[in-house]
Amino acid sequence: MEFPRSSGILLHPTSLPGRFGMGDLGDSSFEFVDFLAAAGQQLWQILPLGPTGYGDSPYQCFSAFAGNPLLISPHKLVEQGFLSAEAIANPPAFPADKVDFGPVIQYKNGLLDQAIAGFKEKASPDQRRSFASFNELNKDWLDDYALFMALKEQHDGATWSSWELELIQRQPDALQKAREELAGQIEGQKFLQWAFFNQWQAVKGYASSKGIKIIGDIPIFVAYDSADVWSNPELFFLDEKGQPTVVAGVPPDYFSENGQLWGNPLYRWDILARNGYDWWIRRLRMTLSQVDIVRLDHFRGFEDYWAVPATDSNAINGRWMKGPGAAFFETLQRVLGDLPIIAEDLGQISRRVIRLRDTFHLPGMKMLHFAFGAGSGNPYLPHNFTPNVVVYSGSHDNDTTVGWFSHIGEDERSEVIKYIGFDSGDIAGDLIRLAFRSVASVAVIPLQDYLRLGTEARMNYPGRAAGNWGWRFEDNATTPELAAQILEITELYGRTYKPAEPENPDEDAMVDVAVKKK
Repeated sequence: MEFPRSSGILLHPTSLPGRFGMGDLGDSSFEFVDFLAAAGQQLWQILPLGPTGYGDSPYQCFSAFAGNPLLISPHKLVEQGFLSAEAIANPPAFPADKVDFGPVIQYKNGLLDQAIAGFKEKASPDQRRSFASFNELNKDWLDDYALFMALKEQHDGATWSSWELELIQRQPDALQKAREELAGQIEGQKFLQWAFFNQWQAVKGYASSKGIKIIGDIPIFVAYDSADVWSNPELFFLDEKGQPTVVAGVPPDYFSENGQLWGNPLYRWDILARNGYDWWIRRLRMTLSQVDIVRLDHFRGFEDYWAVPATDSNAINGRWMKGPGAAFFETLQRVLGDLPIIAEDLGQISRRVIRLRDTFHLPGMKMLHFAFGAGSGNPYLPHNFTPNVVVYSGSHDNDTTVGWFSHIGEDERSEVIKYIGFDSGDIAGDLIRLAFRSVASVAVIPLQDYLRLGTEARMNYPGRAAGNWGWRFEDNATTPELAAQILEITELYGRTYKPAEPENPDEDAMVDVAVKKK
């Protein structure tokens, strides 16, 4: 699918300002949509919205279908009557510029427990009907997810493979007993999902009313400690005890002599194909009910992927295994129609991966931080772009542009300045302009770059287990003046909305391209 010439901002909702320690789906989300609209943006790119687990990473979630309860707005719960105003009157003095996840999670979980009790006691008939309808419409994933989370709580958060054998193996009698014993906790988990999706759909609907589409994110792999793996063990390479036999990673390269060991369980693509890729279709359908466009992470894994023995401590001894290839995307297209997918194709990719991407007309990604230091043939340099790409200055996995420029070598820094043509002293602004004036159909810029922030505002350090995902911007950062500056360059480089041309324009009509003189 090819996208119109447009632009957007990359910002995860956890980075929004607010009183409760992390961004949420309350007023700050709607205010950010207003900012995007004032800045002439048509796109808001976010990270995965799932319930975060190990390391607070949105790429390691307890479910590929569920939403993150920590994003639920306490203010909205008060408005719905599930929390008292007194419950949120005096939150702790959380930092304004970062998420201190431990204390925030403890505080917000306390509020969510109160909201669960408030729903059970005070919900109106209409709210109960809405809740029942949500449960019925989503039962194919929600029942297992709610039971999984209730069992995790019962086992003090332990990974599911350490539970009793009858639960690991999902023996029907054991599952039924757990459903009966944990009925209250299960209903509470379902309430949190109902509350999350109500709030998220309100944000998404507001964005749509402002002409803004949301770009979501699907990691190709799921977390081992997830409802997805526990409830669908036949879809993954697991042994009889539920342990992975092979796991995901990437091979040794210039950046890592041992490769990267991600540890995610790998799919049994043969089983998935036999089932018509039903699980993946349901996953994509669920995600596309939440967002308008999907960034498909690690796209090359659909062509081939690096499989590492689960007992290894690094990724050296992995081997390439064949992914589902074109058959997968043909099935998706047949069932879901035209695919609003961006292929994350960064790094070293083969011609087969490029052919798979181009066969389905999926835009790839270009990262300006990768553009310098390898000569004029570097595919990330704007003069080598084709229109069907999405260009970024950097991403959530990169340093900010200010931080990046301060850390690269002198030779590379000189090459950047030479390519730009001058040294303005505003490297973030320069890369934004490079992106906007390129032929790339879509340009997306992290908010940190518009705010000219340094490494202190970096979102993630790949390979670092803790201390990621915490950056937040403060209330006074997204000013009308900044929106006006962004709007100016957006209009200058033709990235604002334009009505479609008539289907049969008069080819003989004269077009005035003359420069008007005063």
